[in-house]
Amino acid sequence: MTTPLIGRARDRGVETLSLDSPATRNALSHALVRDLTEALAQCGKDDEVRAVVLTHSGNTFSAGADLKDPPPPEAVPALLRRILELRKPVVARVTGHVRAGGLGLLGACDIAFASGTATFAFTEVRIGVAPAVISLPLLPRVAPRALSRYCLTGETFGAAEAARIGLVTHCAGDTDPDEALAPVLDGLRRAAPGALARTKELLTAKVLEAFVEDAGEMTGLSASLFAGPEAREGMTAFLERRDPPWVV
Repeated sequence: MTTPLIGRARDRGVETLSLDSPATRNALSHALVRDLTEALAQCGKDDEVRAVVLTHSGNTFSAGADLKDPPPPEAVPALLRRILELRKPVVARVTGHVRAGGLGLLGACDIAFASGTATFAFTEVRIGVAPAVISLPLLPRVAPRALSRYCLTGETFGAAEAARIGLVTHCAGDTDPDEALAPVLDGLRRAAPGALARTKELLTAKVLEAFVEDAGEMTGLSASLFAGPEAREGMTAFLERRDPPWVV
């Protein structure tokens, strides 16, 4: 029997799904993406679930794509679309590091809270690829100039900056993240389920338009880049903990 990669708990109608593969820094592997997609589908069918909190074990929310066990090309866009189309709010709770594809999960969530210890980076360009698929939920939500800077440079930035540019909803700073989230979850518990579903539908309509129009193209671009020579060298250098040859 395989070990579940998604932890689950429920409290007063809020289902908490935890990315639970700390040994791989919650990288988006074939198995983790599959398990998270299935857990979200189950939440969508359960009338007792009012909202979903997406969080993590270990000190990393997600390190992005699992370079040793990548999911099929269509799996990540399908996962992001599942979050967006779920008829229940999805709230990210981040207390660690988020890299590359993990940022796509934040972009798909309706609300995202980060502790002061969280850090973020679009590291794709440093291994020879581009943030193609994750751009679909992020472009409509993040400040364009900031997104250009961080996607092109791969710089690391903190939670306060992430909140300033719209990547996350709120930086909790030194406040306990659960204490900061409490009024948000209380508000969701007080909302009528049908009204929540329709309101989310209104708020995500423009983001979903990007998936309808561009998901196929972005999936193809991502697959072609990952199969290219720069990505092969970049991933090899990453796994060998050295700089790729293009670093000057």
